[in-house]
Amino acid sequence: MLMRLDFESDTPIYIQLKREIIYGIATGQLKEGDSLPSVRHMAEDIGVNMHTVNKTYNLLKADGFVTIDRRKGAIISNISKKPSLDYIENLKQDMKYTIAEAVCKGIDKEDFLKECNELFKIYLGGVKYEK
Repeated sequence: MLMRLDFESDTPIYIQLKREIIYGIATGQLKEGDSLPSVRHMAEDIGVNMHTVNKTYNLLKADGFVTIDRRKGAIISNISKKPSLDYIENLKQDMKYTIAEAVCKGIDKEDFLKECNELFKIYLGGVKYEK
């Protein structure tokens, strides 16, 4: 899986890496049981510190996207299709700020929902998305 990271972005690399891995899961590029590269190999491949990759893997573990085994490394988990109430509440909090920012930038409801629908098509319909 190709990882696209922007080293000039204000978004920390560990967050970008986490997002790329979740994107890979959502689009089917990464499937349950797939192994992620070792922390050392991932760090070397993308040119970052091992602690950055380790932080990403631990966040993915905390969010239930991977399990970590000392011998096997990070393995893609069985992702539940039914979200917890806590997840829904956290999602609403995250969306609150995203929507507020969109409103401040002049994006109306129809355009926002159109973009959301396009993204859902990608994740649910297997449409290729070029970032």
